[in-house]
Amino acid sequence: MGTRDCNHTSAMATPSVGEAGRTGDWRTQRPVVDNSKCIPAKNNSPGCFSCWMYCPEAVIKRTIPIAIDLDYCKGCGICAEECVSGAITMVPETDPGAPKLGVRS
Repeated sequence: MGTRDCNHTSAMATPSVGEAGRTGDWRTQRPVVDNSKCIPAKNNSPGCFSCWMYCPEAVIKRTIPIAIDLDYCKGCGICAEECVSGAITMVPETDPGAPKLGVRS
């Protein structure tokens, strides 16, 4: 029995990038991916993607290597917390040594 069949009200939404504009402008830290530690990038095959699964803003693309849309990333750090290999770190936006694209090779 699905939700429509049992007459219960539920709030379900499909994530859509950009409904509120570029929300990444106000974050104070951003994720940086170390592809030498990232399981899909290291093995060149899908195998983890926990960052993609837990990202509340749906800004991580399930590609090899993963890609993070920094225009819409709010810098919450959930991806870094959920990354089992420790490939994602959060760096301050003001860090001049951090890569601009969110990827560290």
